Formats: sequence, structure tokens, C-alpha cells
Amino acid sequence: MTAAVPDAPDPLEAATQATRSLHGLSTELTARVPQLLEAMRSVGTGLELTSTLDRICETAAELADARYAAIGVVDEEGDGLSDFVTFGVADDIARRIGHRPDGHAGLLGALIREPQTIRLADLSTDPRSAGFPPGHPPMRTFLGVPIRVQGEIFGNLYLAEKSGGGEFNDYDVHMVRVLATEAGIAIGNARLYEAARQRERWIDGSVAVTTALLSGGDADDALTVVAEQARRLADAAAGIVLLPAEEGGLEIVAVSSTQVSKSLGVVVPPESPVVKLLMEGEAVFVADASTDPRMLSSLSAQYGPAMLLPLQSGGRVLGALATPRASGARQFTEAERTLATQFASQAALALMMAEAQRDRERLAVFEDRDRIARDLHDLVIQRLFATGMMLESAQRKSIVPAVQVGVGKAVDELDVTIQEIRTAIFALQQGPAEAPSGLRTRVLREINMAAVPLGFKPAHRFVGAVDALVGDLTGKNLIAALREALSNAFRHAGATRIDVVVDATVSLPDGTQGVRLAVADDGIGLPVGGRRSGLRNLARRAESLGGASWCGPGIGEDGGGTTVIWEAPL
Repeated sequence: MTAAVPDAPDPLEAATQATRSLHGLSTELTARVPQLLEAMRSVGTGLELTSTLDRICETAAELADARYAAIGVVDEEGDGLSDFVTFGVADDIARRIGHRPDGHAGLLGALIREPQTIRLADLSTDPRSAGFPPGHPPMRTFLGVPIRVQGEIFGNLYLAEKSGGGEFNDYDVHMVRVLATEAGIAIGNARLYEAARQRERWIDGSVAVTTALLSGGDADDALTVVAEQARRLADAAAGIVLLPAEEGGLEIVAVSSTQVSKSLGVVVPPESPVVKLLMEGEAVFVADASTDPRMLSSLSAQYGPAMLLPLQSGGRVLGALATPRASGARQFTEAERTLATQFASQAALALMMAEAQRDRERLAVFEDRDRIARDLHDLVIQRLFATGMMLESAQRKSIVPAVQVGVGKAVDELDVTIQEIRTAIFALQQGPAEAPSGLRTRVLREINMAAVPLGFKPAHRFVGAVDALVGDLTGKNLIAALREALSNAFRHAGATRIDVVVDATVSLPDGTQGVRLAVADDGIGLPVGGRRSGLRNLARRAESLGGASWCGPGIGEDGGGTTVIWEAPL
């Protein structure tokens, strides 16, 4: 059964009803109805919240013939202002005034606590007035009207300085109240639209993180994408990814910032209350990172509001994500906190996938090492041993002294080669060693590990007292840079020769003493238009320490190949 659909209203009847409703109005108010209707039409145009608020201010000022207009947006706690939009105040005057009102005191605070229409002939005489800051333009007449969105207070519409020196009259109050009602509807629509767009942006950011990982990129690349997307989506000054450090606490492993950051590799100590909460799977929301006693890290001094979210998936906390805003910036809304928490969960899943990918790659390397060790032992050594025996037999049968000497040298060389292969087999069969303490040892370990997929062992050279001079933080980043450079040489360069030099005696451009890593190959060089994510990672690591990274000609014929230079202060 189909329900009956009511007939559409007759336009003539609607016009008649509208005309009847105007009969009780005064001549002046009736004359201003077209202006009010135009104002309502203007307010309802568009869906962007910021432009809607600007349009309401301008329309209200024109409707009430006021010089200044403003909208104070009440914060989520209902005891202050989260935003303050103005009309009529020039930019240079706004800069001279400085901080916008927070709504905690004065007449604006009274309107928040008691949302009702207020009309004053001279606001300076009202006992609730707290005066104006230096540089503020003079204001005498005042009209304040609350704006409600779906029955809840959204904020207040303020008008000041009636043109011609007069006062706001009853007609102004009536018109502005009607406009405030229409403004509430327009703001409600704009907020819904903004919320939908905001959710869409966070979903797109989550997709970008997942795509970056599933495309086969490096784990460091995926973490950098997490930091970059979090900073952009949260409208924050920085996006920071932290993972558990070996010595306890959380280590900053990826940073995306509007400025060059030197925080990469910094460890937030385990005694920090924030670290404890994060590792227990609890989110931490900070109103002002520079003053919150829980923030023990010196890095927090430059930030204001901050979200610190656990990277948690399947009941396991893998690390944390921080999105601090600049000092003095607006607080995070409840919607932003919810969306960021969901994003962190998605990032945690991406991190688990990256960890699984690294485990698979590590297992593949160990399997290759076992296979190579077996092949060397079962095939190569046996053949070399048999060849040596044949040469010894030929040596005994030969009657030419020069041939005997030459064959003898060849047999000796085979013996040395067999010993070297046995040493390589022993090294390949060793399990993953404990983390060495010396930088030199760690460099050699990376070179030996790279020799398996490369098929040859890169040459190496150390200059200066590397272990004694290079600090732990710089050393850790140098090893990461070496690993990245060797990986690039294996995957992209097609090199047959690689030279690694670690020089702890260089002077940086600013005169400070530093360490320089140079990884040179004879491969195909940097392809035009190819990916540069690995090289960007090297540059970020160096810049975070106050150093730099760049590329130059390689060691192949006519400068073929690539030389990656990475340097940082000791």
C-alpha cells in the first residue's frame, strides 16, 4: 500500500500567508524585510564553515548598520571561546591588538555563561565589561545575540558602533535575532559538511599509509608517510612516530615538520609519565606541551596543544604517534581526537605489516646464507680440493722446473682460497650476533651482511679513531645510512664494486668536527626521474643531526656509478 503524498503548497497561498504575517509589523520593520530576506539568502550560501562565519559577520553589520561585527565560537567545555571571527577590524589593528579574546572574563564571558540578548548604549559603563587591550579601536554601543545550532549554543554574534552615533534600536534587535536563527541553520549545515570532509581526509590519509607499505617500500618510508599524513591531517606543527628504544623509553624514528627538526633519534626516557600511559595503550591529550609537567622531554617546550596516541593493534602496543601544534594554537576538538585515534590504529596495523615484511626479508637472508654455505662446502671446496690434487700430480710428473714452480704457486693459492672460503662458511652459519658496542664493528657487520645479496664483499677503510670520536646518536644514524646506501647499491645500481669509507677527521662547513660516510659504486648511476625516497631518508637523518647528505660521481669508468656522501657532527 502506498502512502498518500501531500500536495505541494500553492505559491499564491504561500504568498498570501506571508503577506498576512506582515500586517502586524511597523512600517519601518516592514520596509526592512526585503533587506532581511536578502541577508538570510546570503548567509545560507556556501558550505565552508570559515567562509560562512565571515559572511554572517559582514551580513549582520550591514543589516544593523554597525561598524564592527564578530562571532565568538564557544569551546567544547562551554567556558571560553575556541574561535573569534571579526568584521570591520583592519589586519594591522588586529596584529597590534595581539591575542584574541578567550571569553573567560568580561562582557564576552558573561554572554557565554548567560546566553541572552544584550543591548548597551555604552558598554564601558556596564559592570561586566573588562575594558579593551591596548590598540583596540574605541567601541561604545553594543548588541549581543546568541547563536544556537540544533538547540545548543554555538556562540554569540556581537555588533558594535552603530553608524551615525546612535544606539541599536528594537528593529535592529528583531532583525539580528532572525538573522542569528538563520545563521544557526547555516552553521549547522556547514559543520556537517566540514565533519564529512574531515572524515574523508583522514580516511584518505589512512589509505595513503597502507598504500605506501603495500607498494613494497622501505619500513622507514612507511613510518615517514605516517608522520607526514598525521601532521597534515591534524593541522599540526609536526608529526612524530616513536618506537620502543633498546634502553627503554620511546625513540623518535620518523619526523615530519614545517621546520628542520633535530629530534630524530632522541629517546624519551621510560620514567616519563606519558611514556608509561602510552605503553599501557592510553591516549594522552595535552592542552599545552610546554607547561604540562608530564612532558619530560625538552622538545615539548616549543609546542602547545598535543595529541599523543598509542600505535596499538590486536592488544599490542608497537609505539606512539604525536601530533603537537604550535604554541598558542587552537585546541584539538573531540572529533579530531576520535579521527586521530582511528588513524593511529590504522598506522599500527601498517607498522605490524612492515614488521612482518622485515621478518620475511630477514628469514630470506638467513635461508640464502644457509644455502650459500652448503653450496660452498659441498661443491666449491670439494672441486677446489680435487683441482689442487690434480695440479700436485701434474707438478710431480713435470720435468720442466718453471712449470713445477708455477704449478706449486697455483696449489698454494688454492689452499689459501679454500681457507678463506671455510672462514666465509663459518661466518655465514653464525646466528644474528648481539649488538656490538663499537662503531667499527657495526660497520663491518653491515658490510658482511651486504656481501650475501651482492655476491661480493665491499671494500672498506676507516680514517681516525672512529670508535672513540663518534657519539652514540651519530653512530646509530651512520649505521642506518650505511645500510640504506648498501641496499640501494644492491637493488638499483647493479654494481660489481663498492668502496666504503668512514672518516672521523673531517671538518664540516660550519667548522665543527664531524664524521663522513662515503659509499661509492661502479653501477649504472642515478636514473633520471627515479625514486629518491631512500636518498631523502639519508638527508633527513643527516639534517636532524646538523649535517648533510648528497650524491656524486661513482668509481666506475669515467665517473660511472654513484657516490653517496653522508656527514654529521661527532
